[in-house]
Amino acid sequence: MKSVPLRTHSLAPPYLDSDMSSRWFDFGGDTIIRADQYIRLASDMPSQSGWIFSRIPLTATNWEVEFEFAIHGKGHLHGDGFAMWITKERAQPGPVFGHADRFEGLGIFFDTYKNNRPGVVFPYVMGMMGDGKTSYDAANDGKANEIGGCSARGLRGASIPTKAKLTYFQDKSLTLQLQYKATDAWIDCFSITPTDQQPLKMPNTAYLGFSAHTGELSDNFDIISVETRNLYNPVAANSGRDRAAQARASGRGRSSKQQGGGWGWFFFKVLLFAGVAGGGYVGYKKYKEKQRYEGFKGF
Repeated sequence: MKSVPLRTHSLAPPYLDSDMSSRWFDFGGDTIIRADQYIRLASDMPSQSGWIFSRIPLTATNWEVEFEFAIHGKGHLHGDGFAMWITKERAQPGPVFGHADRFEGLGIFFDTYKNNRPGVVFPYVMGMMGDGKTSYDAANDGKANEIGGCSARGLRGASIPTKAKLTYFQDKSLTLQLQYKATDAWIDCFSITPTDQQPLKMPNTAYLGFSAHTGELSDNFDIISVETRNLYNPVAANSGRDRAAQARASGRGRSSKQQGGGWGWFFFKVLLFAGVAGGGYVGYKKYKEKQRYEGFKGF
């Protein structure tokens, strides 16, 4: 599998252009951008909410988004969390980790505070496919909405750069991996395939974004970098080109045969016409000679 970087959906320091804006992303709410370090979606204080969203939709059929983030703060109690989005809506603030509820598309939630989910270790990372109508199950930390998830103890305040990698192949699979225990050691969080009940269909127009929210409890939620890649299979691409080349070659072969047959028929008709004309001319000469002979006998 090969990949092509998508600059339009990637972020790296200094994040902003010379005019202190971003060409490819919008941001708002309580988001703070420190050009040499991070994009802070929410700070370690109560009632914070911020977001950053791509300006243009993600149009790749198969893609991968890898991003580095940091969750840290002063207190022993912390919340609420942050989210990554691939949604039809963009820049719509709301109660679901800083984003509007009843969204259409995919949300990946990094939930750092446990409300009511017995037997589950937090932080907890989960995915939800929104249909534009269903609300996030906030009372039970998204249990009713989960399409896949995993506990990630040690994600907050990790000693190494923490990363997530989301990979999507249209109509085939959605996979989330995390790095928080050791550098370059990816941990599988979930991998799901489409079913009749859950088709994993992304919106035709979908934007990439991140958001975060704090309540009475708080934390710093930072995005350090985002790398988005378009994925493609070079073998399939080459096979398509080979088939096209074969079709063109086959077309040329048929054309050559048809042209050869056409020229042969043309020459046959020319020769036939010449033969008929020659025969007619010889017959005419014989006839004229006979006429002269008959005339001579009359004298």
